[in-house]
Amino acid sequence: MAFESLFERYDRLLILDTETTGLNYSRDEIIEFSAVAVEQVGGTHQVVREYDQLVALSPGGFVPPKIEQLTGISTQDLREKGIPKTRVCRDIAELIVGNTLLLAYNAHFDLSFLFYMLLRDGDPKILKGKDKLDLLTVYRDRREFPHKLCSAIEAYGLSGKVVNSHRAIDDVIATVAVMEEMERERPDLDRYINLFGYNPKYGVEGKPIGTVTYKPQGYKPGRPLYML
Repeated sequence: MAFESLFERYDRLLILDTETTGLNYSRDEIIEFSAVAVEQVGGTHQVVREYDQLVALSPGGFVPPKIEQLTGISTQDLREKGIPKTRVCRDIAELIVGNTLLLAYNAHFDLSFLFYMLLRDGDPKILKGKDKLDLLTVYRDRREFPHKLCSAIEAYGLSGKVVNSHRAIDDVIATVAVMEEMERERPDLDRYINLFGYNPKYGVEGKPIGTVTYKPQGYKPGRPLYML
C-alpha cells in the first residue's frame, strides 16, 4: 500500500508549489499557488483535488523580467486573471483543514512564502500544528548533486511523463510523481517529517520554521539525515 506509513498518521497529503516575484520571503510575492490533495481511497492513494490559481499583485507590484522569462507569467496576466490574495488564503485554509501533512520540493521556500502571505492577507494560525515534509531533503539523501526538481525527474526516469516547467501546477504534479518513485525506492518518507536539510555553506535561508528541525546536509548522500 503506497504511503502506508504516512496515511497511518494523516488523512490527507497536500503537495504544494509556488511561483514568486523573487526570493525574499517578506518582500516578494506569490504569483501562482498550486496544490494537489492526495487521500487514501479504497486502499490506494488517489488525487482527490487539484488547485491552481494566479494570484493578484499588491498595488504597485510587478513581475520582474527574469521571473516572467522563467515562468511565462506577466504583470498583465496577473492583472487580468489573478485572484485576490485574501481569496487564495481562504482557499488554502480549506485545503489544509483537518489532519493534513504539507509537502513540497524545497518546502522551506514555499512554506516561508505561504506564511508571509497568510500573515498579510489571511490567518497564519491555520499552519499551526501542521506537520511538514521536504522532498528535496529526501532527494539529497538519495542522489548526488545536482538536486533540482528537474534532476529528480531525470533520475527517476520520469522525463516525458512530467515536467519541471516553473509553472506551479506542472511542478506539483511532477513532485507527486517523484514522491511516488521515492516511496518505491525506500519507504522511509515518514522519517523526514519536520526534518529539513540545508546546505552548510549557506545556512538556513531566512527565518527557520519553528516546528522544523534543521540539519546540515552535504552534496553527496551518506547516512540518512534522520540517523545523524
